[in-house]
Amino acid sequence: MAIFCAAFAAGVALSQYLLSAQWALILCGVFAAAALVMGLCGCANKRGDWAKRAFLCALGLCFAFGYNTLYAHFIKAPNDALLGTQDTVEAELLGYAEETSHGAKVTVKILNRGLPGRAIYYGDADLMDLEPGAHVTAEALFNSATDPTGKGLHLRNFTAKGVYILLYQRGEPSYDEANAGAMRYLPRRIARKLGETIEQSYGEREGAFLRALLLGDKKYLDEEDASNLSEVGLSHVMAVSGLHCCFLASLIGSLMGDRRKKLRCAVTIPLIFLYAFVTGLTPSILRACIMISMGMIAPLLGRDNDPPTSISFALLLILLKNPFAIASISLQLSFSAVSGIIWLTPKLTKRAHGKHKLVRAALLSFSTTLGAMVFSTPLACYYFGTLSIVSLLSNLLCLWLVSVVFALGLLSVLIAAAVPQLGAACAFVPALGIRAVLAIAGLLEELPFHAIYFNTAFSVVWLAYVYAIFIACALVKRGKYRYFAAVGLSVLSLFAAAKVNALHYEQGGLNVVALDVGQGESVLLISEGHAALVDCGSKNSYIDAGAIAADYLRSAGATLDSVVLTHYHEDHANGLAALFARVDVETIYLADIDAGEGDRDEVEALAERYGVNIHYVTEVIEVTNGASTMSIYPPLGDKGANELGLTILCSLGDFDTLITGDMDAKTETKLVETYDLPDIEVLLVGHHGSKYSTGTTLLESVTPEVGVISVGDNSYGHPTEEALLRLTDAGMTVYRTDMQGNILITVD
Repeated sequence: MAIFCAAFAAGVALSQYLLSAQWALILCGVFAAAALVMGLCGCANKRGDWAKRAFLCALGLCFAFGYNTLYAHFIKAPNDALLGTQDTVEAELLGYAEETSHGAKVTVKILNRGLPGRAIYYGDADLMDLEPGAHVTAEALFNSATDPTGKGLHLRNFTAKGVYILLYQRGEPSYDEANAGAMRYLPRRIARKLGETIEQSYGEREGAFLRALLLGDKKYLDEEDASNLSEVGLSHVMAVSGLHCCFLASLIGSLMGDRRKKLRCAVTIPLIFLYAFVTGLTPSILRACIMISMGMIAPLLGRDNDPPTSISFALLLILLKNPFAIASISLQLSFSAVSGIIWLTPKLTKRAHGKHKLVRAALLSFSTTLGAMVFSTPLACYYFGTLSIVSLLSNLLCLWLVSVVFALGLLSVLIAAAVPQLGAACAFVPALGIRAVLAIAGLLEELPFHAIYFNTAFSVVWLAYVYAIFIACALVKRGKYRYFAAVGLSVLSLFAAAKVNALHYEQGGLNVVALDVGQGESVLLISEGHAALVDCGSKNSYIDAGAIAADYLRSAGATLDSVVLTHYHEDHANGLAALFARVDVETIYLADIDAGEGDRDEVEALAERYGVNIHYVTEVIEVTNGASTMSIYPPLGDKGANELGLTILCSLGDFDTLITGDMDAKTETKLVETYDLPDIEVLLVGHHGSKYSTGTTLLESVTPEVGVISVGDNSYGHPTEEALLRLTDAGMTVYRTDMQGNILITVD
C-alpha cells in the first residue's frame, strides 16, 4: 500500500510540475507495460519481493499519469473553455463571503453551466449578508484561477483548492435564499457561531488568537502578534492542522478515559471529521483525520498501526479527490513535517527511556519539533523565506500551553454558546494562557539571530552547508560527539554568514534595492547601515510588502530611520502594519493631502500606535541617510492621489536615483519645470510601467541610464509596450522585479 500510494503521489507531482498531457499519456503506457512485466516476474518467482515492489511502483506511476490527465480533461478543461467570456451565471454560495477592498468575495458552485469544481465570485458588499446555500444570479466575466493575467505565470493557489474559475460581477445581481439553511452547510454555520461566541466572550486580542487556534481564521489577529508567532516558529498553531486534530482527540480521550476503546473510536472519528469540515477541510487536517482514524481502527482489527502506510494512504485519498492539491503549500508542509516525525522522532526519543518525567517530556517536545523540521524546513524557506532559529525553544516552552489553551478554550466556547452568561467566566483561564503564549513569543522575537531570512545567497549557502554536515555525520557514524560538533559549526557559520552579508551594507556608499513585492512598490535606500524605505505596499493579496522589507532590513543589519510614502494607495502603503510591527522607525514623511483615495487615516493611526513621528512635506526638504541625501519634493499635481504624491531624489556624490511614484506625464512635466533636477543614473519607472507615466519630457530632462520597474501579477497590462518602448528609445537598461526579483544597485 505504501509503495503504491507513494508512487502515485510522485506521478501526480511530475504531471503537475513537469509533464505535458502528451508526455503523461506516453509515460502512462510505458509504466503500464512495465507493471505487466514486473507482475509476471513476481508471479513466476514466489520470493521475488523486488519484482512485486517494482510492480506496485510502476502501477502507481501508470495510474497517476493516466488519472491526472483524465482529471484535467474532464474537470479543468470545461472551465477553461469559458475563460474570457462574459454571460449570465447562477451560483450557489458554499460559505460566508469575505470583505474585499471593492466589495466582497465568496466561494461558489456554478449551477447553470454543468461545470465541475468551484469558483471564486467577486461581487458587491451585499454578499456579506447572505448565508451559505443562497443563490446569486448576475452578469459575470469568466477569468482563469490558474493564470489571471494571461501571462503564463501558473499560479496554483486556487486550483490546489479545487477552484478553476474567477467570476467578476458585471451589472446588478439578484439574490435568492434557495438552499440557505440546508444541512450540508451546517459546518459553516457552526464555524460562524463559534467565531461569534469567541468574540462575545473574549477580549479582542485573546479572541483573535483563539479564533486562529480553533478555527484557523487568522484575519482578526493583531499584526504584531501574528508577526511574533511567525518569527519564533509558532505560526503552525495558527493554521488548523494535524496538531489541532491531535489536541481534539486527546481532549476526547481525557473526557472518556482509556476504557471502552470501541466507544472512544466511535465518538472520536466522527467528531474529528466534523471539526475538519468546520475548519475548512484543508489537506493538512484531512491527512490528520485519516491517520488518526487508521491508528484507532487498526488495534480493533488486530493489526499494528503503520504510520508510513497511513500517511501514504491519506495522500492517495487527497489526490484522488483533486490531483491539483499536490501544489498546496499546506499539503506539502504537512506531509513533509509528519514524514520527518515518523522517520526521525522515534530515533531521538529512544534516549528518553529511564529519564525523569520532565526530562522525557522535554526530549519528546524537542525530538518532535526537530523531526517536523528536518524535511519541511527547505520548503518553508522556499515559500516564506524565513527560518526561525528559536523554534525548538519556542515549541518547548509553548506547545504544551497551547494544547491546554485549545482544550479549555474549546470547552469554554461550547459552554458559552449554550449559556452566554457563563462566557466571560469560562474565558478567564484560557485568556491567561493566551497572554502567556503571546508574551513568550514577544520575548523570543526580541532575541538577536532569532530567525534567518533567505533573501541573500549567504543564507541559502548556510542552509545547504548545515544539511551537508548533518548528512555527513549520519553517514560516517563515527565520533561520539560528532553531532555536537555539527551544531557548533552550524552556529558559527550562521554568525559568519550574517556578518559577511551585513558588511556589504555597513560600508560607505549607497544600495538601492527595489524589492519584489508583486504589483506594488517598495524601495530601500541603504547607506552605512542606515536605511530609508520609499513606499511599502502590494496589490497582490498573497504578498506582504512590510514583511518583505523587514526581512531584508534584518538580513542587512540596517537601521530603518525613515519611511516615505509617495501617496496612500494600497499598492504603496498597505504593508506598513507588518513593517511597523517588526521594525522601529523614527519618522514617516507624508503628503498633506486628502484626495479621497487610499487610507490616510489608517497610516496616521499606525504611526501613532508605534510612536513614529509624522512629517508632512509641504516644501522641499533634505534628509540625511548615511552617506547619502534624500531630497523630498511636495505634491505638484492638480487632483487625484497619484498626481498629488511626493517625489524622492536620493543622491550620493554624482549618483542620483529618482522615484516619482504613480504620477502621470503631465505632472512629470510640471516637476522638471519647477525644480532643477540633475541628470540621474537610476529611475524608478512611474506607475509600474503605465503608458501614461514616464513621459518623453521627463526622460529627456533627466536622461536616466537605468530604469527599474516594480511590477507583478496584474490585470492592467503593466508594464505597457508604450512605456517599454519609450525606455528603450531613451537608451536605458531596463530591469523588472517580476522577472529579476529583488533588484540591487550598489554605488561605492
